[in-house]
Amino acid sequence: MQTRTLGNDTVGRHEVGVIGLGLMTFDQTGDQPREQLLDTIRTALECGVTLFDTADAYGHGDSYGIDAQGRNELLIAGLLDELGVRDQVLLATKGGHVRTEGGGWDTDSRPEHLHRSVDASLRRLGVEQIALWQHHRPDPKIPYDDTIGTIKEIADSGKVAMVGLSNADPGQIRSAHDVLGSALVSVQNQFSPRFRSSLPEIEVCAELGLAFLAWSPLGGLDNAKGLAEQHPAVAEIAAARGVSPQQVALAWEIAQSPCVIPIPGAKRPTSIRDSAAAADLVLTAEELARLN
Repeated sequence: MQTRTLGNDTVGRHEVGVIGLGLMTFDQTGDQPREQLLDTIRTALECGVTLFDTADAYGHGDSYGIDAQGRNELLIAGLLDELGVRDQVLLATKGGHVRTEGGGWDTDSRPEHLHRSVDASLRRLGVEQIALWQHHRPDPKIPYDDTIGTIKEIADSGKVAMVGLSNADPGQIRSAHDVLGSALVSVQNQFSPRFRSSLPEIEVCAELGLAFLAWSPLGGLDNAKGLAEQHPAVAEIAAARGVSPQQVALAWEIAQSPCVIPIPGAKRPTSIRDSAAAADLVLTAEELARLN
């Protein structure tokens, strides 16, 4: 698989597969068969997928409510240890979201919460340093400049190797880069054929030398299977090429910029194998024009 660079000369450059793996789906809809999840990780690594992305707020909220917090991190850590593949993965996590009763979501970017979040992720993931810690979402209750200051404290603490932002706009990215400098290596925003409004953020990331991690690159759990029906050009190109519509969508995203790394979710080996194949699908200029 072709690779993309995460990091820089100061914090270190890490080559990761151009397709990542979003781990929210491992328990988003409830507990999955463990052997199935182990096979999914095995297949991802066999295909060259090496960037794995979780978050401290991931977990099946409908089943566990507020206690869903941290469950996905614990699950992933256990699976990686069972397979003995920690050294093959760059494991990223996020903090700043919290789960509420009934399976809901809220934000909490108070300094004390973010620092506790990092410490809790270190324990759950079983690591001495988090490879990539990302601030999950701006908190409307906290000025973003204050949050950037807290992220700077976290970056300087030695508890994380690199930091990233998530769900940030161009102005927030620039402000964070001014303060965080080389510690900031990535931005994770939603981007897909269905959700294209992050193109300005991709441009800023390319300018500043940051990786852009595209979450829900297939349109989200409820829309991925309907990709062909929702986007006729995707379906037509997929049929002509003999590939899945999902591969066409991911290849289109990769073609947007050398900084883009889609991180599709998968909980089955067949899903991540199909997504990984998009790394080898080079769309023509005519095909890209039809999709843009």
